[in-house]
Amino acid sequence: MSDSSVKPEMKSCPRPSEVQPAGTPGKTVPGENAEPSGLIVLLLAFTAAAVVANLYYNQPLLTAIASTFRVGAAQAAWVTTATQLGYAAGLLFILPWGDAIDRRLLIVVTTLSSAAALLCVTLVHSFIPLLLASFCLGTISITPQLAVPYAATLAPADRRGRIVGKVMGGLLIGILLSRTLSGFIGAHASWQTVYRLAAALMLALGAVLWLALPSQHTRQPLGYLKLLSSLPRLYAHHRVLRRHSFLGAAGFGAFSMFWTTVAFYLHAQPQRYGSDVVGLFGLLGLAGALAAQVAGRWAERRPARTVNTFFLVLIVVAFLLMAVPAAASGLLVTLALGVILMDAGVQGSHIANQTRIYALPTELHSRLNSVYMVLSFIGGAAGSQVAAFAWTRFGWSGVCAACVLLAGAALAALWTGNPQD
Repeated sequence: MSDSSVKPEMKSCPRPSEVQPAGTPGKTVPGENAEPSGLIVLLLAFTAAAVVANLYYNQPLLTAIASTFRVGAAQAAWVTTATQLGYAAGLLFILPWGDAIDRRLLIVVTTLSSAAALLCVTLVHSFIPLLLASFCLGTISITPQLAVPYAATLAPADRRGRIVGKVMGGLLIGILLSRTLSGFIGAHASWQTVYRLAAALMLALGAVLWLALPSQHTRQPLGYLKLLSSLPRLYAHHRVLRRHSFLGAAGFGAFSMFWTTVAFYLHAQPQRYGSDVVGLFGLLGLAGALAAQVAGRWAERRPARTVNTFFLVLIVVAFLLMAVPAAASGLLVTLALGVILMDAGVQGSHIANQTRIYALPTELHSRLNSVYMVLSFIGGAAGSQVAAFAWTRFGWSGVCAACVLLAGAALAALWTGNPQD
């Protein structure tokens, strides 16, 4: 990434009253110039994996949840939507605190709080409370998006893409394995058991994080309202943020469309595939973890537009492939290839977006990530609802067509405007 692509954005940073310079007395960011230890990076990657899984356990279980609460596919899809909207709310109202208080403390508190939210999901007895509990679970499960800027701030500039790629690779593994684990456990026990086991994991992880992570204090003692009010200004001032937020929303929208409807698609086949088969597709998406590593390295050496183009094209190819009608014997093979390409494309584009955004000043990282991820998850929530509509009206081919159109819109946005954005 060339210096020329960063300097124009540096000029549009918030005013001095909003950002204190490095060296403010009593406020330090340890390790900015030294690469974090491998164990710390591994712990952050595992944390991202374990906590982000809370958001996705429901997807292979939607048919079981629909049966428990006696609702249809379109209504059951609201469980996914409520969780994603809750996550967007947490990113908007909680994540900015990462630029104002010790990030370690915030990481630990959100991890422990997610254990309580997971238990609440298992205690409800009607559908509306389930949606509220899912919204709360999404709101508090923002720990991965605290872990990413935590790692990015510790990493030296020339290694930032790789460190972010490693933590994001862990996050991706959590997204994918969450479906495999929840699908397997749901098929052999109950969907509530998935959430109880996850709550126990969150309690243990919170204790480990408190003992292992070093404190990471902020440079800028901004008040909460100033933090929130600065978000629109950051979005308005940084073209890079606007461009890549849209790309993130489009990519995650297509990703959510697939995972919101694939359980119903497989269950509609003559073989009546269950949650365990849906979960197995998560393992195939581990190719995306490799894509995250590759994208992190590419984004350090090549223009963001080139990297994003490659991965967005992969998304288009994936859904064109999955839209082709296949005989029963070839259906699972076609879907398997499509999942590999889709996950690689979505995650590769996501890493390219974040690496580009984190080239902006480090003291803004939590808020930059907040804006980017809020818009990404709004895109994901919208994608879930579009997918539910497309599935009920047009079937699987309608879902795939909507995903291709969305990825195409991202490519069009990528190739308009300043190429350095």
